[in-house]
Amino acid sequence: MINKRFVTSEEVQEDFGVSRAKAYNMIRQLNEELEQAGYMIVPGRVSRKYYLERTYGGDDPEDS
Repeated sequence: MINKRFVTSEEVQEDFGVSRAKAYNMIRQLNEELEQAGYMIVPGRVSRKYYLERTYGGDDPEDS
């Protein structure tokens, strides 16, 4: 089963065409923002909702 709640580095790599290291850096940055806002985070994964808000203005490109 695919976990739709979190985005993984593989998805970030595919979406942005970046290396695995860059994808993890992006996830780390987003997780730091969430943690500072008081949310619990999962290292190496980021909330799909927050990822979409920060990268696509809140729209899920698969829904379009």
